Amino acid sequence: MSMKIVSFKQDPKQSKFDQLFSIQEAKSVKAFHESLPNYKATPLQELKRLSSELGVKGIYVKDESYRFGLNAFKGLGGSYALAKVIANTLNISLDDVQQVKPNTFTFVTATDGNHGRGVAWAAQNLQQKAVVYMPKGSAQERLDNIRKLGATAEITDLNYDDTVRFAKEQADINGWTLVQDTAWPGYEEIPAWIMQGYMTLALEAVEALGDVKPTHIFLQAGVGAMAGALTGFFHDIYQTELPVITYVEPNQADCLFKTAEANDGKLHAVEGDLDSIMAGLCCGEVCTVGWEQIRQHGSHFVSCPDFIAADGMRVLGNPLPGDTPIISGESGAVTTGLVYNLLTKPEFITYKEQIGLSDNSVILCISTEGDTDKENYRRVVWEGAYPKQ
Repeated sequence: MSMKIVSFKQDPKQSKFDQLFSIQEAKSVKAFHESLPNYKATPLQELKRLSSELGVKGIYVKDESYRFGLNAFKGLGGSYALAKVIANTLNISLDDVQQVKPNTFTFVTATDGNHGRGVAWAAQNLQQKAVVYMPKGSAQERLDNIRKLGATAEITDLNYDDTVRFAKEQADINGWTLVQDTAWPGYEEIPAWIMQGYMTLALEAVEALGDVKPTHIFLQAGVGAMAGALTGFFHDIYQTELPVITYVEPNQADCLFKTAEANDGKLHAVEGDLDSIMAGLCCGEVCTVGWEQIRQHGSHFVSCPDFIAADGMRVLGNPLPGDTPIISGESGAVTTGLVYNLLTKPEFITYKEQIGLSDNSVILCISTEGDTDKENYRRVVWEGAYPKQ
């Protein structure tokens, strides 16, 4: 399948969620994360040789493979949301949640891998229970990593969105607390807390950039939770000088792309098996809270084939001399893969111009995960799976 891009006419109507993604809220969330064991800001790598090779002013990649030993960024959202649930339920402060009696709460979620691992890790830290359901086709390694953290976990025979519905049913039946990184009408408070948790990585990136201001930010999107949270945060930081924000999805699960393309005020879902190597992005339904930020401030939406992600994995893992190697999984590398293709392939020059990339561009990408499926990582990077097409 070929790559597609749509430019979006922003909807300036403000949302009730806007205040949740401010710099003030981000600082508060980051202070919470700084109190957790093993917190350390993940590195922001400046790829000087790559930017020179591709003819742009700068390329920066935030490497989330170092986050809490989880090899992905999702622990940020899970840890903050679980703490907020406990604090609000028991009417205590975030500082006191560690003192809650073990096994008071059972948290349940559906996941492609990284979110469930983050929830399991957070529940283990708080001595609470976690139950995790995964969609069909999930990698055994991702399941095993969740179980190692003490969670009850299994792979279902359902696609991602149906697995979310199953997790909600189990929460209702058993009296568990659903902690899902997507939202729908009537279920938005907990997803919003998860999204707020993601702002820590964005605040770290801004602090590491210092006086450097990106002209372009590329964000991968599954349901759009991380993308929406970071969009709201970056808007609050940069205001009228907001960088051009482009959202990237696999073309087998491009619900944000379809929603932007239709631009009719409705959210558009993708059904079926959602089959892509970008497992963490194989989500067919848009997060309502995330979309509220994206519709106001987003610029472009890209629906791309798997080889884009594979290119990104190879470029980051095998850098030019002088650049730092970044081990980035399929979902983590797709934004860098897109930048690489836009700047090197003549067939994408129209898309490059549409997004406005030039020799003055300063680009920020987030590598959201490391090699969370090591077998597939080797298949792509060593054996050359998913060739250019």
